[in-house]
Parts: sequence; C-alpha cells; structure tokens
Amino acid sequence: MDPNHELELEDLELFQRNVSDRFADLLDHPGDGGLLSISWLRKLVDAFLCCEAEFKAVLIMGREPTQLTKPPLDRLMPELLDRAVKALDICNAVSAGVESVRHCQRLAEITVAALENQNPIGDGQVKRARKALGALVASLEEKDHGGSHYKTPERSWSFGRRGATAAVKDRPTATFRSLSMIVGKNWSAAKQIHAMWANLVAPRGAELNGLALPVYIMNVVMVFVMWALVAAVPCQDRVGLPLHIQIPRQFAWAHSLNGLQEKIGEEWKKKEKKGSAGLLEEMQKMEKLSQGLIEFADGFQFPVEEEGKLEEVAAQVKEMAEVCRRMDEGLVPLQQQIRDVFHQAVRSRSEMMELLEHAGKISQPMM
Repeated sequence: MDPNHELELEDLELFQRNVSDRFADLLDHPGDGGLLSISWLRKLVDAFLCCEAEFKAVLIMGREPTQLTKPPLDRLMPELLDRAVKALDICNAVSAGVESVRHCQRLAEITVAALENQNPIGDGQVKRARKALGALVASLEEKDHGGSHYKTPERSWSFGRRGATAAVKDRPTATFRSLSMIVGKNWSAAKQIHAMWANLVAPRGAELNGLALPVYIMNVVMVFVMWALVAAVPCQDRVGLPLHIQIPRQFAWAHSLNGLQEKIGEEWKKKEKKGSAGLLEEMQKMEKLSQGLIEFADGFQFPVEEEGKLEEVAAQVKEMAEVCRRMDEGLVPLQQQIRDVFHQAVRSRSEMMELLEHAGKISQPMM
C-alpha cells in the first residue's frame, strides 16, 4: 500500500474515533445540569469546535490542493461551504435567543429579590414579584410562538445579500459585524435546519476510504449541533423542526449522535406539546416555578397563616435562585462560544475558498 494512502486512512480513522468519543461523552456524561442544560450546551459547542479544527487538519494539512477539485470533492466542498453560511444564520438566531433568556433571568432575579428571606411576606413584596412573574410568563409565551424581542424588518445575510460579487477578502469585516444583527421577520429556524439537511448523502464504496467521508461527517456534526441549539434555545419560528435527522447507523461514530437525537426527540415530544419556550433545562424549571409562584401571589392574603404554604414558597424561591445562578454563570460564556463558532466558521470558509481558488489555478492547463 502507498505509505501516503496508509497515513491518510490512519488520519480518517483517528478523526472518526475522536468524533465518536466526544459525542459519546455528551451522551453518557451530561453533567450535573443534565441533557440540554446550559453546561451541556457549552460542552456540545466545545465538541463542535474541536471537531471542526480536526476536520480542517485532516482535509488540508500535507495534501495537494488539487485533490479538493476532483470528484466527488468538487461537488461536496461547495455544499459544505453553503451549509456553513446557513449555520451562521443559526448562530445569529441562537445568540439572540440566549439574550432573550438573559432577559428572563433578570425578571426571575427580581422575583427572587422580592420574596427571598422575607418573614413575614408582605403585600408590597408579593405585588413586586407578581409583576415580574407576569412579564416573565408573557416573555415565555412570546418565545413559544416563535417571537423574539429583537426583530429587524430586513434580512441580515451572514455573507451579504445573495448574488453579491464581493471578493472573499472583502467579506470578513461585514460578517463579523453581522452577529450583532438579527435575522428578518420571515426567517425560520426550522426551515433553515431542513435546508441544511437537504441533499446530504452518505458516501459509498471507494468514497469511504477518501476525503468524502470526513466532509460528510463534518456536515452531519454541523447540522446536528445547529439542530440541538435550535431545539434548546428560544429561536425564531421553530414550527416544523424535525424531531430526528436521519444518520446512517452503519457508521461507528453515528451511534452516539443517534442516541443523543433520540433523547432530545423524547424531550421535544414531552415538553413542546405543553407549550414551552425551548428545551433548555433551566428555562423549563423557570417556567414551572413561575406558574407555582403566580398561583401563590394570586391567592395571597396577609398574613399567611399556613406554615406549610410558606415553606413551599420558600423552597420554590430557593430553586428559582439556583436557576438564576446557573444562568448567571453559564449564559454569557455560552453566548461567547456561539460567537466563537460564528467567527471560526467565517475564517474556515474563507480559508477553504482561497484553497479551492488556488487549486483551480494549479489544475488549469498551461497556455
């Protein structure tokens, strides 16, 4: 066997094993917060960034650029880059969704401040808490209908408007800026996921021993991570988001991804039917606690003589405070990681486009 080909097969095997290990860890060790908690999402995004870095190493390092212009890569690479653009739009929407979760956190903190360690609880504290809880529930209901606090009337394309002919080197500045801008009012997270998954076909035969396989794996990982983020974080228009994306089970690296899909799909079926603002674990708890505290506030009469009721409210407030603490510790770092994904995707896309352009020039016959 050609030593170079043997080394390439070793690289492919190592990449597949690393992908499998990372997602197996997410499946088997979700952490203290559990599946779809803020801490779990941070681990998920970290896994994606590591996979993306290793993928670039497998694809680019020590290889002739002209390999990327030969079949089937001449078709697969443009498709990968197109999915990367769609992922940027998802990053925009998820970043806005995290910001709206932080808004809910602030309302919950007002509730906690009003009711925590108050003995006795008075009318003023309850009215303040009830007002914050009303705003919190209204915000959750808006998110359940696919709303967003941050809408713009015009679409903000991640790489400029479709059909733009600006050179690759002119794009990064505009792209970096676009993360602070939000997708337009007609944009749909569910449709974007469907578009990313469309026409993604697993390699067969001899393609399984070449670069087509890592390109396919990276496509699958990208779509899965974006799908999980949209399922967890309140995003614009998730109606029609698929419960499952079909990943061929014959690949060893796909086992953990399919296992995660099944668990997330089960949570989706249980919780989305109840009208929840995403599957984020902390938001689920906040929603449940808010309903209990609203029930207490609506029936409040001073003084509260039922000792058991006061203990129940104190326990709910304590649990709400813990949810706020976890949000306070995790949301800003998660938002920064989403930015890292965005900027890394921009850089990788630019690097690959330049590489493809260079390879195209090399492969052209000399005149």
